[in-house]
Amino acid sequence: MKSRKTINHQCVVSLTWTLKDTLGEVLDVLDEPVEFLVGGQDLLAKIEDTLQGHGVGDSIDVHLEPHDAFGDYDDQLLFLEPRHLFPDDIEEGMGFEGLPAGCSAQAPKDRLYFVSDIYPDHVVLDANHPLAGIALRVSLKVHAVREAELEEVGRGTLGTGFFRMPSTDPSADADNGDAPSPTLH
Repeated sequence: MKSRKTINHQCVVSLTWTLKDTLGEVLDVLDEPVEFLVGGQDLLAKIEDTLQGHGVGDSIDVHLEPHDAFGDYDDQLLFLEPRHLFPDDIEEGMGFEGLPAGCSAQAPKDRLYFVSDIYPDHVVLDANHPLAGIALRVSLKVHAVREAELEEVGRGTLGTGFFRMPSTDPSADADNGDAPSPTLH
């Protein structure tokens, strides 16, 4: 009898999920399986820990407090910047990688900023992850498990990080620089 492949450190797992807040509101759904590198930078540590030992067909529910996910909301990551430094067609919710020249020198250069408010003379930018400060419930389903290839382990990512955003932590993975997608994956 063949034993089933289980998730371990440095393997590739194919997942779908439903992400909800603690009130049960659905925040994101991944219907089609996507591969993630376990033991790299693709998944949050608590999700990786919870997946260990599970295999194809398993469904797992994970509760993530803010410190397990995207941290507490930090009001020091809000910046009021001159409106004229941004495009005319700027809208609330738009994302920018870094800030244009002339913006606050205290603003970290390697963050993704979201426009939270637009005023005639100023724009409020928020460098917090959109899910910062929120406890989350994640329902995962494992669709496939395979050994990671040496090249994948060397890169530390398959490029499909779980809600990752740039941070000032040099060990964190980098975003592709595009404006955020309407979903979180």
